[in-house]
Amino acid sequence: MGSKRFSGDIDASNPDQAIQIADRIWWVGHMLPGDPFQCHVYLIENGDQSVLIDPGSQLTFKNTLGKIEEIIPFSHIRYFVCQHQDPDITAALPLIDQLVNRDDAVIVSHWRTIALLRHYGLDLKFLCIEEQGWKLDIGQCKLEFILTPYLHFAGAFCTFDCQTATLFSSDLFGGFTEEWQLVAKDESYFEAIRPFHEHYMPSRDILYLGLTKLEKYPAKMIAPQHGSIIPEKLISFMFTQLKDIDCGLYLLTQTSTDVLKLTKLNRILHKFMESMAVYRAFREIAEKCLTQISEVIPVTKLEFYALEGDVPCLLLSSESMFRPIETFLPEEFDGLIGGSFSHWLEIYGSHVAYYCGVSCGETDSVCRLTAPLFDPETKVVKSIAVFYLSSQVSPEDEVVEILRQLSVPLGVAVERELIHRSLEQERQKFYEQSIRDPLTNLYTRLYMRESVQRLFAINDRDPHSTVGLISLDIDHFKLVNDTFGHQAGDQVLQEVAWIILRETRDSDIQIRLGGEEFAVFVASEPIEWIKEIAERIRKAVANMSFAGAMENHKFSISSGVIVRRPDEDLISALQRADNLLYQAKHRGRNMVCVEMEE
Repeated sequence: MGSKRFSGDIDASNPDQAIQIADRIWWVGHMLPGDPFQCHVYLIENGDQSVLIDPGSQLTFKNTLGKIEEIIPFSHIRYFVCQHQDPDITAALPLIDQLVNRDDAVIVSHWRTIALLRHYGLDLKFLCIEEQGWKLDIGQCKLEFILTPYLHFAGAFCTFDCQTATLFSSDLFGGFTEEWQLVAKDESYFEAIRPFHEHYMPSRDILYLGLTKLEKYPAKMIAPQHGSIIPEKLISFMFTQLKDIDCGLYLLTQTSTDVLKLTKLNRILHKFMESMAVYRAFREIAEKCLTQISEVIPVTKLEFYALEGDVPCLLLSSESMFRPIETFLPEEFDGLIGGSFSHWLEIYGSHVAYYCGVSCGETDSVCRLTAPLFDPETKVVKSIAVFYLSSQVSPEDEVVEILRQLSVPLGVAVERELIHRSLEQERQKFYEQSIRDPLTNLYTRLYMRESVQRLFAINDRDPHSTVGLISLDIDHFKLVNDTFGHQAGDQVLQEVAWIILRETRDSDIQIRLGGEEFAVFVASEPIEWIKEIAERIRKAVANMSFAGAMENHKFSISSGVIVRRPDEDLISALQRADNLLYQAKHRGRNMVCVEMEE
């Protein structure tokens, strides 16, 4: 069968025969039924200087030997390249050692691999690729060796055949395949590559460096040790995708060995960390977490409990779009937030508390998982996450591991939200201080300019709306200060302000203009209603009474009431209202003058 020109098309329909994959290059592996970890052996046909890449195990070598003999006599193989030392590619060496009858046959490998392969006790000699300058030039066959350390072995390397531009990539680009598929058909093969690399390769950085090395070689085909051969049209895509995956899955757990479950866990963590980086609002982060974790746990609702300042407890729930709500901490969590993580473990014995039963006052069963969100340095529980489930689950290792891995970034997200809330409260506090008069708690002139302009703009757009204005002034207020002192005067101002707030609505704008002068802006009410408000304030002030020196003193206010004219500015409206106020004073004080009564 050997020595025929390659047509360019790989016919992989019969894995019981040797399959030509390029000019002079053959697949001579063996398909083990039901094995998702299929191992490939490749033969480079080169006369009596032929090369066998990754010889295989004792389970497959009998079949591999038969396929080799279809092409060339086994005695024509001089070089046995072992790209690492694992038994799936080297366990056949003792069998090969018994078959080889030529003195120049050698095992080609890295010195660290050779140090381990010596323990087979073979008669075959070793050829160290470092001593050969990382090249092997044997006539038509010119091989270059590329060190890819720690992928997955410290001395791991790949082999590039210069003549056919075939990259024998060892474990790199390998995959788990449920069904026999010697050649990858399309981009979907990457989903077989992903879990293999995520669990097998130690880190993303190490993988990236190895791929960067290999990318410099003009490969037209990649022949990995496991999975499927990658044709030229898919090579660029596979390189790009592999550079973007996370590796080292076994760092995520000490118990689970299920690669697919660990891959899913890794994706959840990766997506969540992306959410943490992309989104600033806690609501978006929490919603993404809820969506992502629902892929493996039937979560229907997510809640967070946290303590902040003097507030009994803050609840952030998916039911309220994760807006902080002041509430009381459930009794079951009493003493846990603010306590140590070790205290949590003393109570629950696990990182995750699982509950399935009927809560007080409910008829349906409730299933939930509860996880502490603690500071990784101090081990203090800062908040608690509660995952409500649609059905009962068994808190298996991987479920616990997911929540354990999410606890730190979730805790950071909650703490970040609390800091943001605290800063917002401080900002609001300073804003309130800047817009409210500290003595009367009424708005200042500064706030009036901002808010009333917006009110006027609405009035200008809607001819049916109205803006009323009440201008108020305490009669003979200077006499109060001169007779009873400024402290008594402040007391009177506070009482008048309290009456104004009591007799008006929250939607009205109550202003202290300065000294004993006040103003109230009322939206969307007829002049009669505005006059009624002013009259109520006037009567209430007339009925004010104080103990002590001011016990027998009578108080009154004078008011002017107008409705803003179309396109009228603030200064003009205030001036018209003041004119009516002065009329009230000239007419004897303690009265309300309304524009329509002129």
